[in-house]
Amino acid sequence: MPLLGSVIKHAISLRSKMPAIFKVSDPEMVQQKELRRLLRRSANTAFGEKYGFNQMLKSKDVVAEFQKRVPTYDYNSIFKEWWYRSLNGEAYVTWPGKVKYFALSSGTSEASSKYIPVTNDMLKAIKKTSIKQIFSLARYEFPKEFFEKGILMLGGSTHLQYNGTYFEGDLSGITTKNIPFWFQHFYKPGKRISKERDWPTKLNEIVKRAKDWDIGVIVGVPAWWQILIEKIIDHYKVANIHEIWPNLSIFVHGGVAFTPYKKGFEKLLAKPLTYIETYLASEGFVAFQSRPNTPNMQLVLDNGLFMEFVPFTETNFDEEGNLKPDARVLTISQIEAGEEYALLLSTCAGAWRYLIGDTVKLVSREHNEIVITGRTKHFLNLCGEHLSQENMNMAVKMTEDQLNMEIREFTVSGIKYESMFAHKWFIGTDAPVAKDKIRDAIDENLKVLNDDYRVERIAAIREVIVEVVPSSVFYDWMRMKGKEGAQNKFPRVIKHKQREEWEDFVKNSLSE
Repeated sequence: MPLLGSVIKHAISLRSKMPAIFKVSDPEMVQQKELRRLLRRSANTAFGEKYGFNQMLKSKDVVAEFQKRVPTYDYNSIFKEWWYRSLNGEAYVTWPGKVKYFALSSGTSEASSKYIPVTNDMLKAIKKTSIKQIFSLARYEFPKEFFEKGILMLGGSTHLQYNGTYFEGDLSGITTKNIPFWFQHFYKPGKRISKERDWPTKLNEIVKRAKDWDIGVIVGVPAWWQILIEKIIDHYKVANIHEIWPNLSIFVHGGVAFTPYKKGFEKLLAKPLTYIETYLASEGFVAFQSRPNTPNMQLVLDNGLFMEFVPFTETNFDEEGNLKPDARVLTISQIEAGEEYALLLSTCAGAWRYLIGDTVKLVSREHNEIVITGRTKHFLNLCGEHLSQENMNMAVKMTEDQLNMEIREFTVSGIKYESMFAHKWFIGTDAPVAKDKIRDAIDENLKVLNDDYRVERIAAIREVIVEVVPSSVFYDWMRMKGKEGAQNKFPRVIKHKQREEWEDFVKNSLSE
């Protein structure tokens, strides 16, 4: 039995027995303390001085005073007013000191990249939460030998671009560049391959080295991992990935719902994996799956983030998914299980009441656990159908099971149709299934999942249109946009100019 694996397993087991690591008995109090820490640290910044953080800290109800004084922001508003100054090298703008790193993030809704500040305090917070997630592995039944296996992280390049005053790159590249020294024993693919900027080259390098590694954990976005595993299987002419990595046991994923990918992914395995979801956004490490046999993720309430929740309703958001100025905002103790909320973050990287763009649902008050349900801009509500990304993901999963097929990617748009409306689906699959069967299955599944959709299919949504395209077309589009690999995801809903560009791209791709 490897000594290092035994030591790590023992340390994890001991730490996991400390209830304070995972249990938060009073989440509201913990969050209030976290807000006070954030306000105190940033009181002497330009942002803190403008909104009177020092005076705010003297209030008996600091949360109410904070919500009264500080407006809500989305990316465009906070960048134009504040973050551009940090990007130009100015210190003490929204957080103490200069910002050394900026994560380039387009999420799944914007055509151009966003520059999200990543401070040293944020990197420390991410490390702390990552270690906490490692300790949670004691709750799983893995042998001591498992903790000696390699961890292969499929992320952005660690060779960051320096722009005179800051480094920029994918968040996964920034965090990997700053991994603890003790973790480097386990980390793959190693420093040389991690620096590679060209995504196809990086995948090919990993394929060549795959047989030399004993991998127990893989980490990354499902779509890119599926492509990589298929490349490895094809290169070595094996039946499944476990012939190369017999000890592969865990897939840590995040950034996109795994449900639509699961059927195709599991065809590449010889034995089941333990799936662990994380909610690590460019703005912070929000939540992680801390216990087995549940898809839920525990919110990180005590480590550099103050969270607010906006009920995701027409009262609080316009038809494009933009937050209204008078939106009702709640704290952790005020939200209800089963309801959908948009998330606002104030962080140790200088985001303040920032609309991150994700929607979440509380599923366990006892454990402070959530699931991600979609994006504020990734929904369809042309005529009252209230179709969420969660509905779409489940409808696709049900369709895969019913038709015994794999749908690797999909996207949806709402369009005018005759005098009413239609939903137009683009389905990325290499399976020989008639598009009419796919259309009927998705349509019927959505009627079961969503009563509003069922009603509007009678009244206003006159047609459901399905275009079936090879899955490679989706990845070619990502490559063309410079969004191939790393943490990039294809948008589940496309609107306006992006929809027009996508339709032209599909037309040209299929005519070649």
